Amino acid sequence: MCNPRISVITVCRNVLADVQRTAASVREQTYTNYEYIFVDGASTDGTVEWLKEQNGIIWCSEPDKGIYDAMNKGVRLAKGEWIIFMNAGDTFYDKDVLHRIAPYLETEYGLVYGDIVKERKGQEVIKHAELPHNSHRMFFCHQALFTRTDLLRETPFDTTHKLSADFKFVKQMYLKSVPMRYVPQVIACFDTHGVSNTRLTDGLEDNIAVIREVDTNRWERLCFIFRLQFKILWTRIRHIR
Repeated sequence: MCNPRISVITVCRNVLADVQRTAASVREQTYTNYEYIFVDGASTDGTVEWLKEQNGIIWCSEPDKGIYDAMNKGVRLAKGEWIIFMNAGDTFYDKDVLHRIAPYLETEYGLVYGDIVKERKGQEVIKHAELPHNSHRMFFCHQALFTRTDLLRETPFDTTHKLSADFKFVKQMYLKSVPMRYVPQVIACFDTHGVSNTRLTDGLEDNIAVIREVDTNRWERLCFIFRLQFKILWTRIRHIR
């Protein structure tokens, strides 16, 4: 039976209530072969005091250079074979998520991912991931992604990208033909108040920067950039309205 060690990493700063909700979701998992890592950005809202009271949590609290710098710190602390980032405010869909996903964490895959749930107008809506492909955007949400730890150590998140370093990482893995597996199961409930949602236009512009750096096929690069520029324009028009 597949029983890999999974490192669950939460990065946070001054969001104690969200941290506690996420931690409760992790702790109720029926799968037991996991470690829980907190990387706190020197919070001043009681998060550090709360962390000191917790048992079985690996944590550090110090200033960082942004969310991806904190995520890289978490990777360096991880001792599991696989990593999933469960950011403050996000939760696992139910208590059996890790138990159900563990059999898919086989050695031939580098990335294993599934679906998420978002709340829309008071109702849960499943956002289905797509099969692996090169694109102008992520084809899944990173809260539903399990990544082999050695890949994240070999290719850390590029901290020059403040909003799209995870997009760059996934694109790099795809272009290097790292095996990926889509599992049609809901992994996480996504907090729609996160940075990537509240700074949508900035995130799209950072995606364009990633594409300019990574994509070598000129036609694909032009198509991806056009799609993103159109979406930026449409977003701004809707905002004006």
